[in-house]
Amino acid sequence: MVRVVGAPFDLCGRAAGSRMGPAGMRLAGLLRALRSLGVEAEDLGDVPVPLPPSDTEPGFRGFRAFLEVAAALRERVAAVLAAGATPLVLGGDHSLSAGSVAGALDHFGESLAVLWIDAHADLNTPDTSPTGNLHGMPLGLLADLGDGGSSRRAEEWELARARLLPATPLAPRRIGWLGLREVDPPEAARIRRFEGSFVATMHDIDRHGVVAALDGVRRWMAETRPDALWVSFDVDVLDPVLAPGTGTAVRGGLTYREAHLVAELLHEALFREDCPARLAGLDVMETNPMLDAGNTTAVTAVEWVASLFGKTILGER
Repeated sequence: MVRVVGAPFDLCGRAAGSRMGPAGMRLAGLLRALRSLGVEAEDLGDVPVPLPPSDTEPGFRGFRAFLEVAAALRERVAAVLAAGATPLVLGGDHSLSAGSVAGALDHFGESLAVLWIDAHADLNTPDTSPTGNLHGMPLGLLADLGDGGSSRRAEEWELARARLLPATPLAPRRIGWLGLREVDPPEAARIRRFEGSFVATMHDIDRHGVVAALDGVRRWMAETRPDALWVSFDVDVLDPVLAPGTGTAVRGGLTYREAHLVAELLHEALFREDCPARLAGLDVMETNPMLDAGNTTAVTAVEWVASLFGKTILGER
């Protein structure tokens, strides 16, 4: 059972427009694609989103609205999981994954792992971020990183910790990255210090291929043995030629065929009997119809989700 939850919020990113991402994916036939695979899919609508604050708001841009939306998303995801269903969260900018993954951590605790499929590591904190945008910090928050301080942003970071951080933060060994190609130096330094985490950059994929990268994902899960895996998919992991509709585009991403092979191999890994983990849930973030051409990016994202849930060329596995 899949339950779709929209989060039309985009105040913490570089460019406005990803608030329309959930609508774009719905119009691209998300429910139809899932149901054609025999998935019992239901759309629960969107979490409430407050009106945008003024541009003069101090601290993090959009912070108060972010905190409300992320907290609501945390509750919605936890409720879906408690009902025995799989949440599929549609964003919105990637800051919101702080809420969705927090809801999964509330349910699974330290047995949850997260696979971050993204061009960016999103492991910054207020003391390391070069932009100050929260959409580059969700994993930093979930892993309970960052120094304190007396600045307005440091105070807001503590508020976010208090409101969103579960009793058991996300452990470094429970984080995997796939598709990285634009990583800030402080993030890279943190990743190198993490023990037990998994990383497959675009260099690794170029050099060894998608199959080797997914073999690495399987080994990582076999070694760390989580009970559940949350997949957070940012459309900017795709090459901008295929997915122009995102405010965080970086050249040199996954091709269409590489992306679908990632999804198909993840399906094979997560739905086989000897897999140590089940699919906990899924984020699809940063689809921005304002920057798109003919809703291409939302269509591509829907097709990727279908492959993750079992769609193949011949219709059988």
